[in-house]
Amino acid sequence: MKQLDPALQDTVEDLYDNAPCGYLATWPDGKIAGVNATLLAWLECTREQLVGKQFTDLLTAGGRIHYETHFAPLLFSTGEMDSVALDFVAPGGSRLPVFVTANVRRDPDGTATLVRITAIDARERRAYERELVDERRRAEREHTRAQLLVSTLQRSLLPPKLLPPPGLDADAYYHTASSDDVGGDFYDMFPLSDDRWGFFLGDVCGKGSEAAVVTSLTRYTLRAAAVYDQNPIAVLHNLDAVLNQEFDPQDARFCTVVFGILSRRDGGFDVELASGGHPPALLSKADGTARYVETPGGQLVGILPNARFVSTELRLEPGDTFVLYTDGLTEARTGQGRQRFDDHGELLEFASRRSPTTPTDIVGALRELMEGFEAGLEDDAAVMAFGMPAESSTP
Repeated sequence: MKQLDPALQDTVEDLYDNAPCGYLATWPDGKIAGVNATLLAWLECTREQLVGKQFTDLLTAGGRIHYETHFAPLLFSTGEMDSVALDFVAPGGSRLPVFVTANVRRDPDGTATLVRITAIDARERRAYERELVDERRRAEREHTRAQLLVSTLQRSLLPPKLLPPPGLDADAYYHTASSDDVGGDFYDMFPLSDDRWGFFLGDVCGKGSEAAVVTSLTRYTLRAAAVYDQNPIAVLHNLDAVLNQEFDPQDARFCTVVFGILSRRDGGFDVELASGGHPPALLSKADGTARYVETPGGQLVGILPNARFVSTELRLEPGDTFVLYTDGLTEARTGQGRQRFDDHGELLEFASRRSPTTPTDIVGALRELMEGFEAGLEDDAAVMAFGMPAESSTP
């Protein structure tokens, strides 16, 4: 064995005793054979207080169990263990978090003669980890709080319930694509007089607080305008003027919307419908057919000068159901790449297979369909349906 230069002997001893980490050695039976000054200083104890004691006496109760049942068997079977997190307990009761690495010295016959143990001070690391955990918990609390605010705001932008006329059933569903953002879809149905009701469904461009502002303004403008004007096109022009007035042209806020008036007449309802750039409504007839209610040429509301809106009229008889929806439904991804749900008329086919239907049944079917899209439904989606029971006559 090569002998150390006598000039280095003190240096090597000093390196062991005052190393930047703790050293200790144990006999195979676990009794501490030696310990360096660094670890003694960390534990605020003397060499005599540790030498001859069991290494496990340094550990917490939980650490002792883990060491005896897991770490020690691994150490003696493989000859080493690496970076095990333990807590040493000083004679005074204070705890010292450490990372322990150890190996076994064996004689030529393979018998264990000594266990060498290195302890790295983990106090700063543990404090950092606790800070991370605390920060994560704070972030989770803030996220939960933000989600609650989003949910509350979203509910405030939708009617607590639809108010259809007697003799008419109505149902609606709003699918939120993300719990972290307020969506811009909206709908409503409300009385205007004893024999007239207004309804609308639309989609504001964008998400978040800015979209919520436009949604709120749009809803209240449509309701107010409908009270003073019986022409759905005029109502949309009123909304268009308000949006253009409220928002700067360089930062325009716009929406698509369908607005209509229901009028009771001769055992059914007349529907006058105006569209501003919105997907066509669906009409499920009592005879089992279904078709789109087209309003071609209607333009976006709130962004174009002298926007053009178009209207159409239809008759709602017993057994008929009228369905409105936003493009979050039709543009849901259903496959790889750019494939979307309604690329080839699937929505009309879906409605035709279920015709005749009721508002509750078709809204329930569409809700199930949307939930089946899972992550493919990237945008919020709203559906609203109303119709007359098959055997119904209005009062």
